[in-house]
Amino acid sequence: MSSKSSTGIDRRSFFDHVGGGIYGAALGSILSQDVYGDEEPAHSRRVYDLRPQRAHIQPRAKSVIHLFMNGGPSQMDLFDPKPELQKNHGKSYFEKIAGEVESPSAAGALMRSPFRFARHGDCGMWVSELMPHLATCVDDIALIRSMFTTNLTHEPALFQIHSGNTLPGLPSLGSWVTYGLGTTNQSLPAYVVLDDPKGLPVNRSQSWQCGYLPPVYQGTRFRSQGSPVLDLKPGYDEPSNVTHLERDLIAKLDRLHQRKRSSQPELAARIASYELAARMQLAASDALDLDQETATTQKMYGLNQEPLDSYGRRCLIARRLVERGVRFVQLYLNFQPFDHHSGLEKGLRSICGRTDQPIAALLKDLKTRGLLDSTLVVWGGEFGRLPIAQSKNGRDHNKNAMVSWMAGGGVNGGLSHGSTDEIGFAAVENKVSVPDWHATMLHILGLDYQRLSYYRNGLEEKLTGVFEARVVKEILS
Repeated sequence: MSSKSSTGIDRRSFFDHVGGGIYGAALGSILSQDVYGDEEPAHSRRVYDLRPQRAHIQPRAKSVIHLFMNGGPSQMDLFDPKPELQKNHGKSYFEKIAGEVESPSAAGALMRSPFRFARHGDCGMWVSELMPHLATCVDDIALIRSMFTTNLTHEPALFQIHSGNTLPGLPSLGSWVTYGLGTTNQSLPAYVVLDDPKGLPVNRSQSWQCGYLPPVYQGTRFRSQGSPVLDLKPGYDEPSNVTHLERDLIAKLDRLHQRKRSSQPELAARIASYELAARMQLAASDALDLDQETATTQKMYGLNQEPLDSYGRRCLIARRLVERGVRFVQLYLNFQPFDHHSGLEKGLRSICGRTDQPIAALLKDLKTRGLLDSTLVVWGGEFGRLPIAQSKNGRDHNKNAMVSWMAGGGVNGGLSHGSTDEIGFAAVENKVSVPDWHATMLHILGLDYQRLSYYRNGLEEKLTGVFEARVVKEILS
């Protein structure tokens, strides 16, 4: 009987081929160790944890504080004055941009800004009267006036600015950063979210999810009122040596249990979260104790002063967290306080009155302590506003122009990058897309947006996805 198969390969040849494949795989594994050394390519990691990872390039900053202004800040009322709006106030313009208006029935004529503008700092940056405190910091700020996005509805735009795509369920920016770099403080979460005690953003907690990345990279919420972390302290006292023995025993039992279930990342993340919670009992209590700050510092941030107290506490907590090695801190506001479809003047005065002084205090405090060079501070929302009126005294959503700024961490302060057209409707010069914005932030942290990937379903998934992106090097020092 012939030993050949229907393909014409006999048994001896078949096993020769298989043997060659096994040897080749083994050789490939050895060579990959020579190529990558101790640093494995991201998609081939066998263990997903928060230990520090090697950056792709020399980082300019070590940590990020993301001040997210949910709702869509109005660029022409805050940082981008438009004399043409003053000149042509009340003139019809709707028919020229009808396809870019979310609520056409309420659209009106061109509307001037109700606020005065002035140049500030050595750089002469334009800032609205609504931000007198931030105006004293402009020489440390790189203002991007030419950003744009692709969706003018809150939820998709929020998903895009946080995860690079308008679809829900994808990893957030903070998750990508901690996946790529880990963290230097193993007793505090790598990615902390300081949300508003008045309420969550319109898409609730979806902006800080880990998506398809391992669960260990998800954002951890800290509260700014009451106990920042629930059940942080044990409900009873016991000798420290007993506590250590208990934890050692639990750790051994966890590892035995996990060894039989190595394909379950959720289990590993849960074990890691419990172990982190135990370490946090001391570290978090210290980091979140604002009574350690001087009275001068507390006053600068607006603590115990309304309406500054809530946002001021979160800004001060953010500084204390990055000071202790936390990689990514994100601050949110309740629901959509920059979403002014009507009552623009009153609404902007209110939200800027809550946030302007604490943000300026954060920048000055970081700089005084020598932390601004290693911390990237980012400000911005999910889109901008239209130059025409809505409901007589408001502005509708605008995806064609939005404003953002960065400070610290290798950023060229005192710079205004890009411009919009004469009425602020669209970015026209040195345009910056959301993928560009993401790529630039990753670059500042030492991560190459093209190399930071996660292997899933045969694809190398990236924060910037398949969209074309570039690092905006013009704003870097």
